[in-house]
Amino acid sequence: MAADDFDVPRSTKRKLPRLSMSPETFGRGAESFARFMGTPAFLVGMTVFCAAWLLWNTLLPEEMQFDPKSLNFTLLTLILSLQASYAAPLILLAENRSADRDRVEFEHDRRRAERNLADTEFLAREVAALRIAMREVATRDFIRSELRDLLRELEEEAPSRDDGAKGEQVNWRTDRGEKGRG
Repeated sequence: MAADDFDVPRSTKRKLPRLSMSPETFGRGAESFARFMGTPAFLVGMTVFCAAWLLWNTLLPEEMQFDPKSLNFTLLTLILSLQASYAAPLILLAENRSADRDRVEFEHDRRRAERNLADTEFLAREVAALRIAMREVATRDFIRSELRDLLRELEEEAPSRDDGAKGEQVNWRTDRGEKGRG
């Protein structure tokens, strides 16, 4: 096998150790870091750190300075740039995870709203069916009026009929629906 043979892939052995971390664990860590960076404690701590750094490297003698003012605080600039270069992607990762959670929650809320709408429509149809059924049910006033009509018909037929009762006449009192003999 020739060293310049490009048709054959190199060996798959890695020389660096492989770090195995689940994306969920890494995402939770990124969210924790992003959440911490947004706290007043982090901002105050970072301000104190930078102020102490600047004071140390400005006010102390040059032999004790590790990042002199004459070099424009190169080390501090490098540290802050490194921190920002790691913070930005971690914050974006945390925002993406938050957006994914919001999307799932929105979908859940949408499904729940659809179920509520279906339940509401079902109940509205049931109430409408009950209203229609109630129109066909005889009400108390309807039954009273029908009974009064029947009573009038009976009273009108009573004198024309001879039922063999002498001297005793049935008198129906229609004002209260009571039967009485008179």
